[in-house]
Amino acid sequence: MKDLEKKARAYALKNAVAYDGVARTGSVISALFNEGLKPSEVKKFSKQINNIVAEVNKLPVEEQIKEFSKLESKTSHREGREGLPELPGAKKGKVIMRFAPSASGPFHIGHALTGSLSYLFVKKYGGKFYLRIEDTNPENIYPKAYEMIKKESAWLFPGNFLKIIIQSDRMKIYYNCAEKLLRKKAAYVCTCSQEKFKEFVEAMKACPCRSLSVKENLERWKKMLDKNGFAEGQAVLRFKSGMQDKNPAMRDFPLARINLTKHVRQGNRYRVWPLMNLAVAADDIDLKMTHIIRAKDHRDNAERQRRIYLALGLKSRVPWTGFLGRIHLKDMELSTTKMRQDIESGKYSGWNDKRLPTIASLKKQGYKPEAFWKFAERIGLSENDKIMDREEFFKLLDSFNKE
Repeated sequence: MKDLEKKARAYALKNAVAYDGVARTGSVISALFNEGLKPSEVKKFSKQINNIVAEVNKLPVEEQIKEFSKLESKTSHREGREGLPELPGAKKGKVIMRFAPSASGPFHIGHALTGSLSYLFVKKYGGKFYLRIEDTNPENIYPKAYEMIKKESAWLFPGNFLKIIIQSDRMKIYYNCAEKLLRKKAAYVCTCSQEKFKEFVEAMKACPCRSLSVKENLERWKKMLDKNGFAEGQAVLRFKSGMQDKNPAMRDFPLARINLTKHVRQGNRYRVWPLMNLAVAADDIDLKMTHIIRAKDHRDNAERQRRIYLALGLKSRVPWTGFLGRIHLKDMELSTTKMRQDIESGKYSGWNDKRLPTIASLKKQGYKPEAFWKFAERIGLSENDKIMDREEFFKLLDSFNKE
């Protein structure tokens, strides 16, 4: 980008003037993203930006104000967003959206911000909002998460248009979708080892299983479902996306596998579990999703799911998809697995410990749902990555909570 040094100093001064003389590197980098700085360039320029911020912070506030008045033209005047942007193709009363946390733990601030945006769009236009608990990976489930998510979603997303569903209760839908794909010759059951299939992917060649007939594939599918059939790791259901795809991640990606781990809710009732792309596509089709908002690092998954729609002859029903940039929250642990370990070790008193960025904690501290809604509105449908430290994040959240 042009004039990096001048723009970085201008934004550092702007941030310092706004925050009692103390600029934050994360805020400056976030502003520079909108000026053309690429996330891949942050590492290259971070030392230079840090030095500029340090220099600005050494100046008296009066000097910061004086210098900023000279460099203000180098910054963009971005007004805080008031209200939501328009949702492309939205029809009054017919918007259907979803938010899909996993059952690995309760809500934290990341869930609150991303989920609130979809919730607010449904609230604005009218329709249905599904809170879908994703628990088709039996190995990554926190049993208490189900009730915690239900309780917290009722607080965060009030309204009679909210409906909570649990994926492990919908296994027949995923099995039916898998069978439809097999009958349409859009999927096949692969018995190649993981190592061997990786070789086929790298060579851009089809494995022998790809040429099996519909009849043979259906027999293999039944053998996957049969407790006396294939063993764990011996067979995988794959989508026929093409082994010559330029993107290796797209080449005949997996849809379902055998996992004999006992499930918290379903016990050993099922031995074949859908992977994310099969379960999500089947749910979105069944629930008639019209719009989906997801993190931009899920672009490949969005494309995989689009291809499943096309394979089933549902081109006209592919939902509009919007992508969000990542919010990098420095100095904050957002892994529910790590938080759970720290709670169990005694580092924290529980999920509502005031040091944790969980909804249970923030609700106890007096934060209101509307504060998160305001924050989500401010972010909007932006693909720009944002970097914020803990102090900066809570200063903004506090201002919304006061409103």
